[in-house]
Amino acid sequence: MEQTHTQAEETVSKPGRMPLNAGDTGYGSVAGPGLVGSVGDSESAPLLIPEEEPEPVQKWQPMSKEELEAVAGGPGWRKVRCYLVVLFWLAWVAMLATSIAIIVMSPRPVPTQLRWWQRSLFYQLQPDLLTDEQAEGSEGINALCEQIPYLRSLGIGALILEGLFDKGASPLNVTVAGVRLGTLPQIEHLITESNKAGLKVVLDFCEVDLVGTQDVAGNADKPSNMSAPVHQGLRFWLQQGVAGFTICDTDAAYSEKTLLEWRAVFTEFNTQEEERIVVVKQTRDVLPPLNNATLVDVVMRSILPRSNLLMSTNDVADAIEKDLQRKEEDTWPSWTVGGKASPDLKKLLLVLMMTLPGSPAVQYDEDLDQRQNVSVRVVSPPGENTPSDSHTDKEKKKRIAVALFSSLSHSRAREEALLYGSFTFLPFNSTTNASSSNSSSTSPSPPPILAFQRSWGCVHFLVLLNVGSEPHALDPAWAPRLPKAGVFIASTEMDRLGPTALDSLELQPHEAIVIKLFESGSYS
Repeated sequence: MEQTHTQAEETVSKPGRMPLNAGDTGYGSVAGPGLVGSVGDSESAPLLIPEEEPEPVQKWQPMSKEELEAVAGGPGWRKVRCYLVVLFWLAWVAMLATSIAIIVMSPRPVPTQLRWWQRSLFYQLQPDLLTDEQAEGSEGINALCEQIPYLRSLGIGALILEGLFDKGASPLNVTVAGVRLGTLPQIEHLITESNKAGLKVVLDFCEVDLVGTQDVAGNADKPSNMSAPVHQGLRFWLQQGVAGFTICDTDAAYSEKTLLEWRAVFTEFNTQEEERIVVVKQTRDVLPPLNNATLVDVVMRSILPRSNLLMSTNDVADAIEKDLQRKEEDTWPSWTVGGKASPDLKKLLLVLMMTLPGSPAVQYDEDLDQRQNVSVRVVSPPGENTPSDSHTDKEKKKRIAVALFSSLSHSRAREEALLYGSFTFLPFNSTTNASSSNSSSTSPSPPPILAFQRSWGCVHFLVLLNVGSEPHALDPAWAPRLPKAGVFIASTEMDRLGPTALDSLELQPHEAIVIKLFESGSYS
């Protein structure tokens, strides 16, 4: 009995066992003989699923201050820290030296110090063009005086007054203007008001006899000595504030001897900011050279050959391409249209003049005349409150012309690339629209698109000219080195704004576009 009772107590005390008949006779219990339900008479058996033993938990404790000091002060860590400090300063010095080397060795554009005639935009006009048919000639001078602030706002820097002197005038009368243009005090007032507004005035002596090669007896082969009266006339106009004079390359005054004498007169009036200049209009294919090239400040060239006949689009394209491939010369160039072209190409030629290297010399345009713009806005057919379609079209045309002129002149004034940047002619590949593919093979090929680039430093301008009458799309493989993105600066119809991609650009007939290029993603 005692042994059985002892075994029962041991069974109860063992954690892994339970009585076979404890509680109920269900799972894990087997009833024994006699004393059912008694703990003392039960038998025990091991559980089928043993309990998992808990994993030991390792507790991490931070090092104390004394332990950290002991470890950090060891010889190994001291060496590592010294090596890291030395490596940091060596890397910093290497990066600094590399940056300085890149800055020193990289090419930097040097700003060119331009003189006033190199920065200026010339505007050629005859004062009598500003008068009505019924008005007197003096009204042209007065009208021009009224438009001086307006012309200055357009970005015009110098006026070239043409037609003030009779072609057959004697050198003795070089200070006498044509009777139909008003009195001498009116012209003096015009010069004074122009100088006050910052507008230079250049007098046109082209085809005027200034050396007395034709005397009263008609002895043209014996030039008379009329230099003293001419010098007196030059001094008179220079005292009035005239900034220079224009002559033609066919004039007798275009000679080294005469120009040296003129330069001697100029030195009496020249200052560092107010230099007097000589402008030579080139009327021949080749300008006769002078031994002293510094005697001429500006050479005015024509984009189109001077002719009384209207040029075809192919001839215009050939003439423009010839000008674009012209070699750079020592004398500062100025560009004017010269020949006659289709009115559809007028705005294209204006874009070309404004973006070529040199100073543009724009001929008088009635679309830029402030008086003409006012008259178009106020005239309307009798009995109607709104202007007719024809007047509306004229007003829109003049508004586009003024906007294009202002955009180009102000862009040229503030962009170094357009003032004195490098010039690169770009051979062009384009694809013509399908509409042109239906033309017969015997018809002449359309003129190509002409393109060139003006660059200064990291700034690049692309100028595209479609002289033909058909649309052209750019070839995606054209000029792979150029950035593929840009922003429109100006276009002939002033209808292109914002960013653009060269791959998706299509030029309309007779359209010219100016694009400022940039890397993709750099414009916002």
